[in-house]
Amino acid sequence: MHESQGQSGNQERNAALGLALASALAFGGSGVAAKPLIEAGLEPLQVTWLRVMGAALVMLPLAWQHRRLLTRRPGLLFGFGLLAVAGVQACFFAALSRIPVGVALLVEYLAPALVLGWVRFVQRRPVSRAAAVGVVLAVGGLACVVEVWAGLSFDAVGLLLALGAACCQVGYFVLSDHGSDGQDPADPLGVIAYGLLIGAAMLTVVGRPWQMDWSVLTGRADLGGARVPAILLLAWIVLVATVVAYLTGVLSVRRLSPQVAGVVACLEAVIATVLAWVLLDEHLGAVQVVGGAVVLAGALIAQTSAPKAAPPEPVATSGPLPEGAGRHVPTEDQRRG
Repeated sequence: MHESQGQSGNQERNAALGLALASALAFGGSGVAAKPLIEAGLEPLQVTWLRVMGAALVMLPLAWQHRRLLTRRPGLLFGFGLLAVAGVQACFFAALSRIPVGVALLVEYLAPALVLGWVRFVQRRPVSRAAAVGVVLAVGGLACVVEVWAGLSFDAVGLLLALGAACCQVGYFVLSDHGSDGQDPADPLGVIAYGLLIGAAMLTVVGRPWQMDWSVLTGRADLGGARVPAILLLAWIVLVATVVAYLTGVLSVRRLSPQVAGVVACLEAVIATVLAWVLLDEHLGAVQVVGGAVVLAGALIAQTSAPKAAPPEPVATSGPLPEGAGRHVPTEDQRRG
């Protein structure tokens, strides 16, 4: 029996890790599809608005199906939309306008370390050594992947904006986990659907879609020398890099833990760099390859951390225990003694 329970636990962990890796792959693929659209004439925030708004429209039927969440968990929904969707995007792109991409990515992916701090000092829950070591390796390896030293800049406002993106990403992991708490947990599909709708509404203010050159979407964009319909790139960003990415990401956090899922999410930057190498002909250096291996090692170490403990199920009884149940009953020899 214990052996079957162990196998079941391993299968659940492997499935959760698979979801986390799928999320990192989906999120990591957004850059290679977005860059051709930006080069074709769209602004980064406009591409972000198209991404989130398109995903929100795709998830609209699920939002209607889970409309009771608006009255049951309004704080969770608005928090997810504000932090996990709009906040991460807006802060990151605002940071890019002031500091190099590598620096912004490194600061944003300090989020796993901040998650550990939140779990340890705010929630007052123990943090495993494996998770802590995994965070250190992942952040160090990420610094090599993005070659942070090549464009080091200390613009205070830009660094604060990047740190804001990191804090918003912490909100993504914490709120994804928080939605599963309580006697009546929030369905992850509903949380994501309303989070995207709320995030799209907020990004409309900063993205200014009314100023967009919509004709770009009817033409073609250059993807590694190939002329690809721009609408296909947008479809990839909406369906895979947003809808699939958020669905698999939230589900993985609920099955693992925020700190473990956060470290695995660092693979997103590695995947984005590798895809840019393959599809956009942006070559990798030896240091970047080594850094990617270190990030992978950190993720592998972190996943050995103990998974979330499920609350013990109450033992059902058909009635009161018989008198004397649970007490020591002496044997015949003991009574004679």
